[in-house]
Amino acid sequence: MIGSDHAGFELKVYLHTFLTEKGLRWEDVGPFGLDSADYPDYAFKVAEAVSTGRAARGVLICGTGIGMSITANRVPGIRAALCNDLFTARMARAHNDANILAIGSRVIGPGLAQAILQTFLETPFEKGRHLRRIKKMEGRCS
Repeated sequence: MIGSDHAGFELKVYLHTFLTEKGLRWEDVGPFGLDSADYPDYAFKVAEAVSTGRAARGVLICGTGIGMSITANRVPGIRAALCNDLFTARMARAHNDANILAIGSRVIGPGLAQAILQTFLETPFEKGRHLRRIKKMEGRCS
C-alpha cells in the first residue's frame, strides 16, 4: 500500500517501478496527479489498510515524511517510521517492527529512497527483547 501528497507524488511514481520489478503486489491510494493534496487523507488510507490487515506494510511520502508519520501513528496498531537513511530503515524493522515507512521527497533523492524501501522490505523483525518493547508501546504489558 503506497500513498503520498502532491510533494511526494513524483517519488511515489518512481517507486512504483521498483515495487513492480520486485514482483510485489501493491496498491496506490493516491493522489494521482500533482494538484495540491492533503497528506492526512492519504496517511489515514494507508494506515487503516495496514491496521485492518488489508495490507501487510505501507509506504507514505510527503515533502519531509514528518506529517505522514505523525498522522499514520494516530491509527491503532501502526508503527510508522520516518527513515532518511539505510540504518534507520533497518532498525525500524529489526527493532521496532515498523509496518509503515515514511520518507521525505524533499529530503532524500530517488536512488536513496529506493534503497531505503528495499532495506525496509527485506529486513525481518528480530523479536526477542524487542517484542517485549513493542508490547509495551501498545500498552499490552508493563
